[in-house]
Amino acid sequence: MAGSVSNTAIFIAYGSNLSAGQQTASQAFARLVKDLEARGLIVNKISRLWSSQAWPDPSDPPYLNAILQIATDLQPNDLMQLLHGIEEDSGRVRDGRLNTPRVLDLDLVAYGDLVLEGESGLVLPHPRAAERAFVMGPLAEIAPDWVHPIRGLTAQDLYASATVARDAYPLDVAS
Repeated sequence: MAGSVSNTAIFIAYGSNLSAGQQTASQAFARLVKDLEARGLIVNKISRLWSSQAWPDPSDPPYLNAILQIATDLQPNDLMQLLHGIEEDSGRVRDGRLNTPRVLDLDLVAYGDLVLEGESGLVLPHPRAAERAFVMGPLAEIAPDWVHPIRGLTAQDLYASATVARDAYPLDVAS
């Protein structure tokens, strides 16, 4: 696949619940999209920004989430390394604690219909995305007919049955 951009549908989840300095949430998200494109990724579709209470601790600041559909010639592990580098550049520190507030969280939700449980630790599709309304809602917005390669359900069906963050809603819709 090297040298040519794949036609495979690749989905990246964006999340943030800490301020990125003086930038608004939409400015920070727009900057991320430009950063991804500057690093050679082709951004094909972008969901609206969605908001939800922090999980599992609702006393943390609320999250903003979105899904991007991209194209790239990078293999999954290389793409994940690139995403981690972008997180680090934004000030994210990976200290081993899960679900803590962060300026930027980028997850590789799906890489086509690839099912992967590699020695590198990368699991595809993302092992918990299907239960999370803040992931499946934005994904259903841009690719409602995408089918989870293990569960065999569409993004729309998974959003309807999500059990985590049922309060998630698009920012341009009243809560």
